[in-house]
Amino acid sequence: MSRDETSLPALTDSLPTAGLGARAALPGDVGEITVRWQAREIIDVLLADSDPESEWTRAQLRELVALHPDSPESALLEHLTLTTAVANAEAEPVTDREPVLPATAPAPVPFTRRSRNRIEAVLGDKMLMTAFQPVRQLPDGQVIGVEALTRFVSDDGASADHWFTEAESVGLGADLEIAALLRALTAAQTVPGHLFVALNLTPTTCMDPRIQGLLEHSQLAMDRIIIELTGQVPLDQYASLTAALAPLRLRGLRVAVDGAGAGFTSMDQVLELHPDIIKLDRRFIEGIESSEGQQQRVAALAELARHIDAELVAEGVETKEEQSAVTALGMTAAQGYLLGRPSIHPLDWNAWIRSESESAATGPAS
Repeated sequence: MSRDETSLPALTDSLPTAGLGARAALPGDVGEITVRWQAREIIDVLLADSDPESEWTRAQLRELVALHPDSPESALLEHLTLTTAVANAEAEPVTDREPVLPATAPAPVPFTRRSRNRIEAVLGDKMLMTAFQPVRQLPDGQVIGVEALTRFVSDDGASADHWFTEAESVGLGADLEIAALLRALTAAQTVPGHLFVALNLTPTTCMDPRIQGLLEHSQLAMDRIIIELTGQVPLDQYASLTAALAPLRLRGLRVAVDGAGAGFTSMDQVLELHPDIIKLDRRFIEGIESSEGQQQRVAALAELARHIDAELVAEGVETKEEQSAVTALGMTAAQGYLLGRPSIHPLDWNAWIRSESESAATGPAS
């Protein structure tokens, strides 16, 4: 269970698709205005940078803004796609191909200084966005909630996990998590009110005294919030973590843990924290329909979930066969590319709900 298992190019998952043509019909949607404001804010920050080494990226962005004067979100998404492709090409083995970057491309800098500068830039300029991925109830497929996934405005194509790991390495891990949480809480205001919102936090950050205040003063009802713990809880921190979460859980907040950890450590985590939800990631789900061993492990975890009155949820469902298998094994909910890709656009979030309403109105397919 990661903060985001996809890299930055997945921002393009939110571009218009044939199945979401209703976007153009809702120009005044408050969610669209929110995303447009976020995109314009980020573009202003990028263009205000005076570093001569990044002038080539600013020039590209200016051209795209000129091409999309009324749609800053489209300009930003195209900019990210272009610069990520350049970064990926730069990382390929040297061949006889023509160089992609001009002579003025940024020169490498020492990792630690570069890392701290990158993280501080994100913290200072809030150069991150939130995508949501739907979580669907099994077996009927109704959307019951969303998971918040962080998207970083970067030209190197690094995954969100890489950013958080890099921040931790320079002592800014909790600060970056809290910045991402603030952005997610703001974006979540446009998520339909009957859906829960899952937010990823490390155990250490959950114990930060700022977290309780941020959640209590957000616009989300506490019973709509799920905290997904990313990573194992050190044995000596169970009591502290339980105490930190207790006041929020009394008010309706739910806790989810990763059930795919290593051996007894994961079992101890489940028994000690008594979570509301146990999630199984792609490592457990891939090819489960044809793996007796995986099915047996999931069956054992399903029994554990029943014992502590927790729900068992599948992540990374990508085929109908996997969906059928996890449903048969007793999982109550699932998410994955088969069930809905992450999107930063509120009109996509609303489209998930509209598609359900339309299905209900027309009845089941014959």
